Amino acid sequence: MTKKESRQQVYTLLVEVGRNAGDGLPEEATGAALMCYASGIDEAEAVRETVAILKQADLAPLDVSGYGTLEERLAEGHDIADDEKELMARALEENSVIVAQMTPFFDKA
Repeated sequence: MTKKESRQQVYTLLVEVGRNAGDGLPEEATGAALMCYASGIDEAEAVRETVAILKQADLAPLDVSGYGTLEERLAEGHDIADDEKELMARALEENSVIVAQMTPFFDKA
């Protein structure tokens, strides 16, 4: 019996989060942007899984922007570093969501 080929793909998502008690963001931050790599059958599933996991981590997702799969991004001319490709491969292998980068937002008042 051969192993069934996975239809999972990895999607690059940018998630904006607001503040929530226990979110782990710096005290002065008003929110953050998270660059995530999420596996899913389609982008909608990847978004749902990402939002659910971030909520479990006491984060407050406000908005999600999708940037497509590795192949779609390469076709659009994105320059993708090897370490980014490795994180995408890991997300696919583990069928998981990986937060690759978190950038806190601060008011400039």
